[in-house]
Amino acid sequence: MYGAVALIDKPINLTSFDVVARMRRVFRAQVGTRVGHTGTLDPLATGLLPICLGEATKFAQRMLDADKGYLATVKLGEATDTADREGSVIATGPTEFSRETIEAALATFIGTISQTPPAFSALKIDGRPAYELARAGKAVTLAPRDITIHAITLTDYRSEQHEFDIEVICSKGTYIRSLAVDIGTALGTVAHLAALRRTLTGGFALSAARPLEDWLGASEELRAQWLLPVDSLVIDSPRLDLDETQTRDIRNGKRVHFDLKDERRASSYRLYSADQTFLGLGEFAVPESNVLRAQRLMSTALES
Repeated sequence: MYGAVALIDKPINLTSFDVVARMRRVFRAQVGTRVGHTGTLDPLATGLLPICLGEATKFAQRMLDADKGYLATVKLGEATDTADREGSVIATGPTEFSRETIEAALATFIGTISQTPPAFSALKIDGRPAYELARAGKAVTLAPRDITIHAITLTDYRSEQHEFDIEVICSKGTYIRSLAVDIGTALGTVAHLAALRRTLTGGFALSAARPLEDWLGASEELRAQWLLPVDSLVIDSPRLDLDETQTRDIRNGKRVHFDLKDERRASSYRLYSADQTFLGLGEFAVPESNVLRAQRLMSTALES
């Protein structure tokens, strides 16, 4: 096997690196150590974690940059030092709000907004993860950055438990812990993230994922049936089919002429050989030209 994608339903209390390490042991014979994930999930979080195997690691960045979807539970009236339920309570506030008030507050977050990442995050400060400094009791100051909330919907409100569930579709770099805190502020209280489950990553959905324990316990033959091809990572890019000469030249690093009729050019294209094998990604050297060049190619024309 030269490359594939495994969709994992990550369990709670494991880091994304823990999942990668377990999958690396399972697939070491096929891909060696070339295993990676497509976007970190905190140990508290569960849900969709696409794992790239072998040649698929070359295209993982596309998923890192993709929009994400989450189901989150927000707990009202308690702020914690980690912004989630694993931290210590550092402040309390009002807990009684109507459903209409919560929905009105949520609506203010739709669009591009400025968000400050939580102190307990993996972002680096002078080469050290922010969470290391925060755990050591040192002051952590992270710069706010723009993120985009495409949609945010209240799906359940349990007023007696002072918590509610939201469904969020957002851009890369969004911290749902910070979003929970900011929602509390918008309501005139404090809040933290009580639970988180990722449901979408780019074109992948949680419904297609399997629990990690299933992957670890399955036979090699069954796991092979569950794997997705490498080009599933870049399915959003338009497809171009090359002839034998174009295939040979692209794989040898040459530019080729490709008569593309569509004047609206994409930033990248999925390239396929005459026998329908995925070759990698290509682009036009100049947007209005018909000169095609490789962006990133598979090391071999063979796939699993």
